[in-house]
Amino acid sequence: MAFSKDMTISEVLKGGNVEAKAEVLYNFGMHCLGCALASGETIAEAAEVHGVDVDLIIAALEDADK
Repeated sequence: MAFSKDMTISEVLKGGNVEAKAEVLYNFGMHCLGCALASGETIAEAAEVHGVDVDLIIAALEDADK
């Protein structure tokens, strides 16, 4: 799966290795993966809220989804 900054958290967690992708997000401080915000919040928005470089998150997600 190709990840982009404008994907929502819920889109990221569809298909593939869901557990590995969830672990990546959790490790970046995103502990509310099942909350209402996850369905509409993008990776970029979540990164900004959590003070994390979005490119680091995307690279980690790509590694986890292999």
